[in-house]
Amino acid sequence: MLLDTASLYFRAYFGVPESVRAQDGTPVNAVRGLLEFIDRLVRDHRPDDLVACMDADWRPQWRVDLIPSYKAHRVARETTTGPDEEEVPDTLSPQVPVIEEVLDALGVARVGVEGYEADDVIGTFTGRATGPVDIVTGDRDLYQLVDDKRGVRVLYPLKGVGTLQLTDEAWLRERYGVDGAGYVDLALLRGDPSDGLPGVPGIGEKTAAKLLAEFGDVAGIMAAVDDPRARLTPSQRRRLDEARPYVSVAPKVVRVAGDVPLPAVDTALPRAPRDPAALDALAARWGLGGSLTRLLSTLGS
Repeated sequence: MLLDTASLYFRAYFGVPESVRAQDGTPVNAVRGLLEFIDRLVRDHRPDDLVACMDADWRPQWRVDLIPSYKAHRVARETTTGPDEEEVPDTLSPQVPVIEEVLDALGVARVGVEGYEADDVIGTFTGRATGPVDIVTGDRDLYQLVDDKRGVRVLYPLKGVGTLQLTDEAWLRERYGVDGAGYVDLALLRGDPSDGLPGVPGIGEKTAAKLLAEFGDVAGIMAAVDDPRARLTPSQRRRLDEARPYVSVAPKVVRVAGDVPLPAVDTALPRAPRDPAALDALAARWGLGGSLTRLLSTLGS
């Protein structure tokens, strides 16, 4: 089981009231909410391995070099010494280091790699997996990894993590008309304002799905632009032709990396805390209470 950790703690932050605080009044809603998410996921799915995948770089320069608008609207402050700072709610930012310390004390593998997003870490772990993989994320970009033959599916939270959309190839075909591999082409044609991806103007989701059904993939669609016999409307032909510079680079931006240099890490689901003393101190300092107690009970059962 691979966790898109930031996606989940953002959901926890907005789903658990900010009135959930430590004794000194510091909000810990994201911390406790994430622990409750992990508890429910482990209870319901019993993974053999669990990895909390992290954004060491939420906006990698190699993606920005290809499409400068990539996530540009989410930059809070540009830096010259490392990744730009992401716009994050003021009361969430201080909780992220606490989340990291708690996961480390629990013994949950936590992996982030410089120059890559969590999506890329997830993509590389998935590619190397020798058995089924469940990816837990609120980011539809990871639908591209769904692969029935390899047992790779996405668990997409609809309400907390108690109600999950189990995304397999049948669901993707019914919803979007593509399989996992085809989702990259659909996404780059449609665009994604939340990631600053412009898409091809005038080509929405339904049109993109129809074009992919007709021509197979983006390469086939662009070949059709040059074929006067191909069934494209004049407007579609013109817009696709004008979008060639974008279409030529977008696949590398949208497709998750599969070659991230992952560190050696023990991914086995912990049965007991790696550092009980540190965990006790964190629990006392941040008032983690029943959220942590229930997770420890689940891990030990």
